[in-house]
Amino acid sequence: MSAARIRVANVTRRYGDHLAVDGVSFEVEAGEIVGFLGPNGAGKSTVLRMLSTYLPPTSGALEVAGHDVEREPLAVRRAMGCLTEHNALFDGMRVRAFLDFVGGVHGLRGARLAERRAWVVDRTELAPVMKKRISECSKGFRQRVGLAAALIHDPSVLLLDEPTHGLDPLQVVAFRDFVRELSPGRAILFSSHILAEVAEIATRLLVIQGGRIRLDAPIAELEARAAQQGGTLESIVLDAARETTAGAAS
Repeated sequence: MSAARIRVANVTRRYGDHLAVDGVSFEVEAGEIVGFLGPNGAGKSTVLRMLSTYLPPTSGALEVAGHDVEREPLAVRRAMGCLTEHNALFDGMRVRAFLDFVGGVHGLRGARLAERRAWVVDRTELAPVMKKRISECSKGFRQRVGLAAALIHDPSVLLLDEPTHGLDPLQVVAFRDFVRELSPGRAILFSSHILAEVAEIATRLLVIQGGRIRLDAPIAELEARAAQQGGTLESIVLDAARETTAGAAS
């Protein structure tokens, strides 16, 4: 794996006259699982799209594993595993063929491809559906196929956007444990709308609202602050999410 790190430096993104992301900066280091929270329209999806090379920033810089997102998009994609909320899967392909295809795109061949395929199938428990077409798989299995595809090339950086979407409660618990096992040596950015889910797995929390980062702190520090104030982690996050651009500027 290449060096694991995400770096976002003073990044803005405009859609015409609309400023969707306004001077966002943060870093995710190897071994960190950072939860990324924000209400709809806050700018969270735009940040993830820029990191994944899908959108260019209007200004600022983004780096993944030491590679500039704009200048080295292919190197970024080689270093990154990306699981989106709505998986872009080839429904007509069988699961095994799809994983081999994705592995081949990442340059895996022969014994190395077989080794990585076996590993992701074991860890995501895909054995029962390997011969099925993706269109025949349940929502939970489709999500696991997407996760397997994101991991098959052994990336050093993971972007996980609503990764437990479609999983049942037992699968969610197993997924959390799996991500914790993946974290040593990897930088993981975990996006979700569900605070309780993020709090269970993340080591640090980012809250974005109005295109700006409103909160960036370790989960343990936030929980200690909540206890000291006689509040809850949820109340601290909600206070941050309620901030407006005007309030931040005043």
